[in-house]
Parts: sequence; structure tokens; C-alpha cells
Amino acid sequence: MTSVHTSAHGPADDTAARPIAWAMLSRALAVPLILGLVCFLPAVIAAQPGSGVRDTAYWLQLVLTCYAGARLATMILSTRRRLLQGVIWMFVYIAMGVAPFAQVVIGQTPTPMVGPRQDLVTAVAMVLVGCAAFDLGALLASRRPLRRRRPSPRSTGGPALAHPLRLRLLVLVAFAASAFYVMKLGGPAVFFSSRQEINETVAASGVASEGSQAGSAFLKGFGQVPALLALLFYTRRLATSYRARRTPSTVLVWVALAALNLLVNNPVSNARYWFLTVLVAFVFTAFPSSAAVYRTVLATGVVGALVVFPYADKFRYDEGGQRTVQSTSVFEPLVTKDYDQMVMFANTISWVDTRGHTYGRQLTGSALFFVPRAVWSGKPEDTGVRVGQWMGLRMTNLSAPLWTEFWVDFGATGMVGGMALIGYAAARTDRRYARAVTRAGPGPGSVLAIAAPLIAGYTFILLRGPLLQAAGKLAIAALCLLLISTFREQGAKRRR
Repeated sequence: MTSVHTSAHGPADDTAARPIAWAMLSRALAVPLILGLVCFLPAVIAAQPGSGVRDTAYWLQLVLTCYAGARLATMILSTRRRLLQGVIWMFVYIAMGVAPFAQVVIGQTPTPMVGPRQDLVTAVAMVLVGCAAFDLGALLASRRPLRRRRPSPRSTGGPALAHPLRLRLLVLVAFAASAFYVMKLGGPAVFFSSRQEINETVAASGVASEGSQAGSAFLKGFGQVPALLALLFYTRRLATSYRARRTPSTVLVWVALAALNLLVNNPVSNARYWFLTVLVAFVFTAFPSSAAVYRTVLATGVVGALVVFPYADKFRYDEGGQRTVQSTSVFEPLVTKDYDQMVMFANTISWVDTRGHTYGRQLTGSALFFVPRAVWSGKPEDTGVRVGQWMGLRMTNLSAPLWTEFWVDFGATGMVGGMALIGYAAARTDRRYARAVTRAGPGPGSVLAIAAPLIAGYTFILLRGPLLQAAGKLAIAALCLLLISTFREQGAKRRR
């Protein structure tokens, strides 16, 4: 962590040197990175032995992989840090590009495809169209200038800042909620056993009623999210304030919060996607203005997703309903587990062809996730669960990527519009985040400087889906951020 205080000549020299240094680094990395992501890796996959057919689905998948690889390379090599866009393109390249391409080449999928081959062709084409719509939305956002707010000291129109007193209250809430979560599950030992034991303990606690998971979702959400948010705020304070690092009470609170998160948010008893959220949010918060860290996360994330992530489920519960697929390819992990997003899109297209679109019902169910089924008897189930039940599978913990959620409700038009809107929102958020973490930004208490890294990490869960499962923790995080936020500019001046 580095101090924001510099010598009189430091900022000018640093400002002049950084563009030259990053430009040289970009030129040095550009050719091998682009060749690796766009050419080398797809070529290696295409050369793998398998029973795959080189039909329209194959060529569309190859185009999608190369397109996503080129966009990811652009994000990595950009002189500006595009936090949300970079993470989104990393997910698209891995989960919608490389992994499905390997499945098409080898001729095996993690989940069976029940519909005709044409549905897979449609799925790949729609993902490609959705990516183009995302880029169009981001382009429109870049053309619109950001408004610079200059509020008076008494105005409430400034950037969102964490109120000091409310932040301390959040810390207390985090410890209280996490303590209740730990006691409800029988003590700290269960958090270092397995995800299966955690789920069984939650079910036995009586929090989750039959047919509804709202109770267990709230228990887990409030036990984990406030603790993570409090840690992120104190991490940013230590990373950006020399005075905070010299204050023993602030350091002690950070240490206590770090220990709390090691308990309730550890990788042993939590889903890998959630721990990935915790890790990404923490790294981007601890190094808010480091282009090197940003590039390292995106570049190593590809390697980690292809090599480490498929094997990081040592503590995951058994999946009795999942098929055992045999393959002699080095890309076997990509066809046997985790990456079922593209084939599930194809299965969802088949399901919609037999049942019709739901015209907003699925998205409404995700937005009203907190309503128990005892009150709303017709509350929609997860999209992945509904498709899995229609397919006749026992294991219905299946993905429903964001493209799928839009397709189920509104078809191709809704999917294109939804992805364009997400691209616009991601680009606008990236620009505001870049301003928030600069020296001229609102300071250590900036809420956006915490919210953007958290959303970036949670993007993996949102893109994988289903949205109904993802909505709970996101809503709890939004509620916590809203309750501690203030919009008075003078609050930032007092803390500097």
C-alpha cells in the first residue's frame, strides 16, 4: 500500500512518466497477447482429437472465441482501467468462448443437449449478437461526457460517501450478523468442513422453510456481505490514507474484519464463484489505481479459470446428477464440469420453443426474490432449475447465463436491448470509478470505489446465473451501501 502523499516534484514526474511506461509495456505485450488469445489458444483447441463436427456451430463458436479474445486483449492493453468491462470480457472469453469451443471440437458437453443442433447454432449466434450489442452500448456511453458536480458545501448533490458514524455502525452490524450466522450453524468448525455440511446445517437449522430458500439466502447473505463490505471500506482507508495507517484503532479493526472474513467467506465452505467475488473485490480495493494489478488480474484470470478453477472444488458437495464424461484431451476439465453456459442456452432455446416466452415473469421473480413462496405460490423458480426439470435431470443446479434470462422473457429483441443496456451501464460505471480512485476524487470514503470492485467480482455470478440465486447478496450489498451513504461533499473534506 502506498501513501497518497508525495513530494512537491513527485506527482508531476509520475504523471509524465506513467503514460510512456504503460505505452512501452503495451507495445511489448500487444503482439504476444493478441496472438495468444485470438490465434494460439483457439488453434490449439481446434487441433484436439475428438468427434466434433465442423459445421456452422463450430465456425460461429470460433468467431465468438476470437472476437472475445480480441476484446479481452483490448481491455488488458488499454491505458485506462475498465474494471467492469474487463471482467465481463474475461468471463465471455472463457465461459462463452474457449470452453464451448473445446466442447464443440471434442464432441462432449457437461450437460446433455436435448434439442436439435440448430438450437446450438442459434445460441452461439445470439451470444455473438449480444456481445456486439454490449459493445454498442459501451460505445454510446463513451460518447456521452460525464457531468462534473460542483456542489456547494451545504448541497446534497455530491458523490456518494460513506458516513463515518454509519460506517462504524456497519462494522458492528457485520460482527453481530456474522456471529449469529456462525452460532446458527453450530460454531466455527463447520466453516472449515465442506459446502455440503454447510448446506445440511442450514437446512437443519429451520431457517429455510420447505419449498423456499429465502430464509437460508438471508441468513447467508447477512452473515457474509456486511463483513465483506466493512473489510473493503477499511482496506480502502488504509490503502489511501497515511493517517489511517498510523492509527492503531483503524488497523485493529481491519485485522478483526480480516479474521472475520477468513471465517465466513473462506474458500472451503463457500462456492468458488463467491470466493472469487471476495478475492477480486479485495484486490481491486487494496490497489485502486494500479494498472499493473488490473492487467495482472485479467491476464492471470484466464489461466486460473482454465487450469485452477475446474480443480478448485475439492470441498464441493457430490453432484449425483451430473454425468461422468470421459475424454483423452488436455482440455477435459472444460467439457466435464463448470462450463455448461452455452449448452444450457441451447437447451433453454429448446424449452422456450415448447413453452413460449415468459414475457418478464422470470425477471420479475428475480427482482422479487425476497417474497417467500408461502406468500407467492406461483413464484417462478430459477431459470436453470426449470430447464433442468424439463430436461428430466436429477441435478438441476445448472447455469442460466444472462443472455438466457433475457431470451426466456423477451426473445432476441429483449436480449439485444438488455445487453446493450448492460454495456452502457458498465462503461459509465467504469468511467465514474476511474474518477473516484484518482487523487482528485472524493477521497477514502467513496462508496463507488467500493461498489465497483464488488460488482466486478460479483459479475461472474451475475453472468453465469441464474439471476434468482444471484439477486439476494447483491440486494443486501446495495441496502448496506445505501444506508451508510451520504451525499454531502463536506464529509470528504473532513476525512482528508
